[in-house]
Amino acid sequence: MINKVFAALAALSCLLFGSGALADQPVDWQRGLQPAATSIMEEIRWFEQYTLWFIVPITLFVLVLLIIIVVKFRERANPVPSRTSHNTTIEVIWTIGPVIILLLLAVPSFQLLTRQLAPTGEPELTVKATGYQWYWGYEYQVGEAPVSFDSLLLQDGDRAALGKEDRATYPRLLAVDNEVVVPVGKHVRLLVTGADVIHAFAMPSFGVKIDAIPGRMNETWFKADREGLFYGQCSELCGKDHAYMPIAIRVVSQEKFDTWLAAAATNVGEANKALMASIDGEKKSVDVAQNAAQ
Repeated sequence: MINKVFAALAALSCLLFGSGALADQPVDWQRGLQPAATSIMEEIRWFEQYTLWFIVPITLFVLVLLIIIVVKFRERANPVPSRTSHNTTIEVIWTIGPVIILLLLAVPSFQLLTRQLAPTGEPELTVKATGYQWYWGYEYQVGEAPVSFDSLLLQDGDRAALGKEDRATYPRLLAVDNEVVVPVGKHVRLLVTGADVIHAFAMPSFGVKIDAIPGRMNETWFKADREGLFYGQCSELCGKDHAYMPIAIRVVSQEKFDTWLAAAATNVGEANKALMASIDGEKKSVDVAQNAAQ
């Protein structure tokens, strides 16, 4: 039931944001987390809202207590202060109450942490991400000839040549020249390391955030439930251009991924252009069909 609710919210978000429907990214005046694209992110969104049911009442309760104390026990109202030093009932309440609250928060928190660290199945694709100052390098560990490329911040002067002039889909400071491409519904193992300083690989819609540490290989995983273009960023202060180190993952069908992977083995740039053309062609076909139906 929860999964269906979040899927409906994600679909509604896509409708509201129009031309950027296939690109999950931060939006102006955003108050909540990005729409979930994985089951892990759905659980993270649920846990965030679950904790608010504790945080808001506790904050209001403490505020009320402070107001009562300021008004009732001010010097003018109490010229002779109370010398009470012990109250067993109050001490029992403020000991047992927080313990119960912490247990109610800890149990689902540990369950979520376990889900994040325990993959649901064997990996069907392994991608290695290496953080550099200030870009990402990716390596697909498939077959005898792994596909590898660098992914840098998209410069405005390169938009036309790369076919990425639509700023709603390829936003400033988030779009890259070469996206990571993965198949939808497949278990992707992500190996993360750093080449120089500590970076962090963060993809909000996937519920993924893991440090990239030089000399160490960290591992995480994700399984995207829907196709689209998803944006993240380096989330560890790594130097002067830390703000210009975006991450972009394009989730496509298995058929499109296989075609892209075969072409990327020889030319990543051309493989990306062919993939974008096929996606744009499908989108135009859908738009034409919808207009004809209307």
